Amino acid sequence: MRTRARHSITPEEESAIHALVREVREVPARTTLIHAGERIHHSTMLLDGLMCRYKDLKDGQRQIAELHVPGDFVDLHSFSLKRLDHNIMALTPCRVALVPHDRLQALTENHPHLTRIYWFSTNLDAAIHREWELSLGRRDAVSRLAHLLCELHSRLALVGMADDAGYRLKLTQSDLAECLGLTPVHINRSLRQLREAGLVTFRSSKVELHDMAGLRGVAEFDPAFLYLEPVEV
Repeated sequence: MRTRARHSITPEEESAIHALVREVREVPARTTLIHAGERIHHSTMLLDGLMCRYKDLKDGQRQIAELHVPGDFVDLHSFSLKRLDHNIMALTPCRVALVPHDRLQALTENHPHLTRIYWFSTNLDAAIHREWELSLGRRDAVSRLAHLLCELHSRLALVGMADDAGYRLKLTQSDLAECLGLTPVHINRSLRQLREAGLVTFRSSKVELHDMAGLRGVAEFDPAFLYLEPVEV
């Protein structure tokens, strides 16, 4: 559980978290689970797979605004907003837990510590958005890609899905292009540069890390924005 990786929770609080779930649902790959503007009565926790938030232009161009890994609430902010200004999509086959907003309401009234923990998670989302904004606005294509690969390594390692050798990443080069505001051609060229520099290889849905320190150097990656250390709130 990602929550336990960062925060101390009691057995009673863990039971309260499990009690939030109304149902577990399988979501096929490339399915938009939540559409912008629709009224929402539950929030969604990702259990398995990769999901994203995205926005489209009328000409069909898509910008992915954040990737979500197992353990993430993909739309906890819908609890207070009640609708989203963006879409939520499963990039791979996913398994999700649906948490009704009335149960979240009860949690906020009965478990103030858990309320602060989930508030922390929405603040973490905002920190990730700010780092993506910096990448989109100021980093070049190679460092932008390197930074995303470093970020995913840190976030997946937190939930036991990455190690020093690398991690599984079932995304296409087009997916990466939509995350980074680049074309697939730019992604291909940037991956080749990183590979030829002996830093990382991405093939067959596997990120193979050859020189993590070097990759972080190219990205100017500082994991501080992910608040990976245990936090008491």
